[in-house]
Amino acid sequence: MHFRLSGLPAEPFAELFSLSDEALAQRQAMRVVADQPHGYPCRISLTDAEPGQPLILLNYEHQPANSPFRSTHAIYIREGEQQYDRIDEVPDQLRRRLLSVRGFDEQGMLRDADVAQGTALEPLIERLFADPTVAYLHIHMARPGCYAARVERA
Repeated sequence: MHFRLSGLPAEPFAELFSLSDEALAQRQAMRVVADQPHGYPCRISLTDAEPGQPLILLNYEHQPANSPFRSTHAIYIREGEQQYDRIDEVPDQLRRRLLSVRGFDEQGMLRDADVAQGTALEPLIERLFADPTVAYLHIHMARPGCYAARVERA
């Protein structure tokens, strides 16, 4: 089964990079600088920031469904990044992490979920999409629980 894995679009976040620290704080956001490799995953490009690179940490509503599963969590974004959007490809950022994958139906209700190493993501995607009621998947970093990417049938 073919799948489309995507990060977040860059456009909705573009203005954040020009805001003052005070204006960011009013939006529950802040500037940070990566201080270790593989610790600051950009949700736009699905790449990890290198030490010394600036990012914005903000609260993002990744599951806006009008259901009990509506959800927000903290994410990192980097300026100047392009949205990751590929068919049947998994970025290195996800390959190197333990992932929680959640399958939702058209009404935003959770239908199934499981945990897998990023190196074993494709079989889990296939298993979850075998259920015809699953409309899309959300991938989360399993340990911190933050949203990582969306998966749809391709």
